[in-house]
Amino acid sequence: MEKHINIPMCEEDIKNLHAGDYVYLTGTVYTARDAAHKRMKEALDAGEKLPFDIRGSVIYYMGPSPAREGRPIGSAGPTTAGRMDKYAPQLMDLGLRGMIGKGRRTQEVTDAIVRNGCVYFAAVGGAGALLSKRILASEVIAYEDLGTEAIRRLTIKDFPVIVAIDARGNNVYDMALSGNK
Repeated sequence: MEKHINIPMCEEDIKNLHAGDYVYLTGTVYTARDAAHKRMKEALDAGEKLPFDIRGSVIYYMGPSPAREGRPIGSAGPTTAGRMDKYAPQLMDLGLRGMIGKGRRTQEVTDAIVRNGCVYFAAVGGAGALLSKRILASEVIAYEDLGTEAIRRLTIKDFPVIVAIDARGNNVYDMALSGNK
């Protein structure tokens, strides 16, 4: 099923998503990859605040290429989500509502998705140039010294994703392997 959802997502939006649904997201998401996640964990361990309000947020696992003239961002494809799996459960427990990436997640991440009523979206790998056309604005908000791995606030419109793991723990990757949908 195809759905259009505004971010921040409400609890009802997430409950109505099912693994395999095609979704178009509009609103604000934050980018963060390995190095930014490590810094956020260090901040939390030191009792410091995160650089953005995690509650209700969606994190897109990507590092963009430089923007071409007249564009807010360069190619903006997803990176492998599994590299953030050691950080994701803690962030979901703090209020993170969604993640966008590519690839499978660990059982610990799936358990945290179910426990917190979250969702994991998959974006199409290799389509970064096309995905960048759905990004209206990009601003570095933290860890600028990390370059492409800095945390950015993106404004997106009709950003295409697929529900990879829904709030009940249904997993599109498992469904594909078993031949079920």
